[in-house]
Amino acid sequence: MDRNWTKSLFCWTTKGLLSLAIAGSLWSAPAVHAAAPALDSIRVAMFLDLGSQYKSTTNAVTLKSAEELAVSISAPSAQQSLVSIPANQQARMSVDSYRVKVLETTDWKTASDAANKLQATSDKPILFADGKVYKLYVGMYGSEKAARDAAARAAKTASAYLNGQTPSVKGGLHLSAGSYGSEVEAETVRKPYADAGLDAFTVIVPNGGTNAYEVWVGEAANTADLAALKSEAAQVSGALVELSANTPGLILRNDVSLNLANPQSAAHYMLSGDQSILRIEGRNGAATNVKERSDRTYRGVLEIGQKNGQLYLVNELPFQEYLYSVVGAEMSASWGAEALKAQAVAARSYALFQGNKFEVAHVVDTTLSQAYYGTAYEYPSIIQAVDATEGEVVMKNGQIVETVFASNSGGMTAESTEVWGNRNDLFAAVESPGDSSSQAALKSWYHVLLSNGNTGYVREDNVKETGNKTSAGLPYMTVTAKDTNVRPLPLIQSNVEPVGKMNPGDTAVVLEKVAESNSYDWVRGPYTSEQLLASLKGKTTNSLPASITTLDVTERGPSGRVLTVKANGQGLDVKYPDMFRSAFNGLPSTLFDIESTGSYTVLSANGTVSTVTSGQTVSVISGSGNGSVKGSGTVVMNGTGKARVVENSSGFKFTGRGFGHGLGMSQWGAKGMADEGYDYKQILQHYYRDTIITKD
Repeated sequence: MDRNWTKSLFCWTTKGLLSLAIAGSLWSAPAVHAAAPALDSIRVAMFLDLGSQYKSTTNAVTLKSAEELAVSISAPSAQQSLVSIPANQQARMSVDSYRVKVLETTDWKTASDAANKLQATSDKPILFADGKVYKLYVGMYGSEKAARDAAARAAKTASAYLNGQTPSVKGGLHLSAGSYGSEVEAETVRKPYADAGLDAFTVIVPNGGTNAYEVWVGEAANTADLAALKSEAAQVSGALVELSANTPGLILRNDVSLNLANPQSAAHYMLSGDQSILRIEGRNGAATNVKERSDRTYRGVLEIGQKNGQLYLVNELPFQEYLYSVVGAEMSASWGAEALKAQAVAARSYALFQGNKFEVAHVVDTTLSQAYYGTAYEYPSIIQAVDATEGEVVMKNGQIVETVFASNSGGMTAESTEVWGNRNDLFAAVESPGDSSSQAALKSWYHVLLSNGNTGYVREDNVKETGNKTSAGLPYMTVTAKDTNVRPLPLIQSNVEPVGKMNPGDTAVVLEKVAESNSYDWVRGPYTSEQLLASLKGKTTNSLPASITTLDVTERGPSGRVLTVKANGQGLDVKYPDMFRSAFNGLPSTLFDIESTGSYTVLSANGTVSTVTSGQTVSVISGSGNGSVKGSGTVVMNGTGKARVVENSSGFKFTGRGFGHGLGMSQWGAKGMADEGYDYKQILQHYYRDTIITKD
């Protein structure tokens, strides 16, 4: 902890706006790029596997639109329309990659119970129906080995439902039983293979501008499995041809995954061909709902393909319409017009800077890039701000800059050395007084000491001061309602047990009155040594102690953000300073102090130092002479009357300011400046030094 705890503490809430995340190896300090041409459209990845750079995966996506959805395929050998999905009808889509067939059964309950069991694991199920037979799969997987590992896991998870079956790895190698002019004709050929116990599918295949219907047999993971399959299928018919893994097609299946209580069918389209791409677009420009993306609805075209053996989903839409959603997700639509314009220009500049950073996309839809949540976040005030600044970007020395931003800088923005550990002249530690506006409408909380020695917080509208005081001058309080919760932090957390309850007539000592924990002032913890060690694991390059007894901030940067922390006197080496946020259980920012709740150092007037610890009675020297104090519940006060309490158990409490990395524009700070009459260009140039705002 900081030994001089009497200094003003840098004083989190989920109410803060979404901040731009800093994430491991993907991020480095912003540079400048040569001015890029304005984008007419932008590609936003919603699911994509790029390994350590970015990974967000799903085994299938469920799409629906208020208008008919047109589905077309793009492949090296063909580009044409394939199918239409009726309005307001769900359809599911996946890619023909490695997967695990867990079991098949004619009993719905067995299939659905096994699927429910697997749903709680990382191996997500897909349940198909082929006539009266239910076929349960998990996956997709990026490699045959990954699928084999998943098969072993599924065998254990679903062991009660297998009835002698062994989960097996499947893949994208098939045999063709010929091409036919209609789906009905193909189904006539397919059925004998299915009746013989083989996996067989009707497949729509592009054929020179028209659609052909083929029958594909099997789903082998490798050539050996394909050879065995060919021998088995020959007993039904010998006229089978091996297909290349890059053969484009749309495998038709009947999906019953969406309701595991009662089987409800949905069309399932599985894209085959390593280089094949599906494009899905609503008629008349209608938006498309994606169930797996929190049921959000998106403008433009959705694109599905295969990357590293996994499904990718990209939304391609007009750049201006993308910004409508981003600005609405990143900043409240009720804020002043100039703040919204500043966010619009920052969001546009940031996106243009990225290029094709994610290979098949310019950006992703999470705060790793910018929050993009579809049409639900479009508001008239947002659209007006985006349109009013159309084409405007932030530039420095003739180049677009990467205009990163954060929710709340806690009154002072960060210098780049405090985040990445290296210098970038674009970012300086500048004052951001508007950040405090995030707590303007919030209630204050009383930090109180209960009679049992525990401490907690009670919101001001539940408190009544009694008028009495302790011998040290601290006031007593009671509450105005029965069973009033005493919270561990100054905010309501419905999923966290209170530290106690008070009733009218019960009294407690008031230690201080504080702001509700929010994006400007926040409190986290206290965390035990065990909790901190678990959080630190894998985030430091040096070894960790068996137990943390002391935790001290030993160096700060220009804005006051933490640069170095020592545990038991040994420095904790992290890759870059901002990583202390994740290292300590996900702190809102690195603008924090650490308070040891189990002990306090007491400095007397003559310089003598004593330490008060939990459960220990010690003699101390005060300004008026000797005295004895008991550890747990002991109130330690400084000369200005600020009080702290030795808690019943040892731990470390973090108090701080700000939400996010603190670099660049502070969103709450921009609101504050707009409220004071600054225009959007002044706001941007305050946070991004030596820049100009111009049309690209």
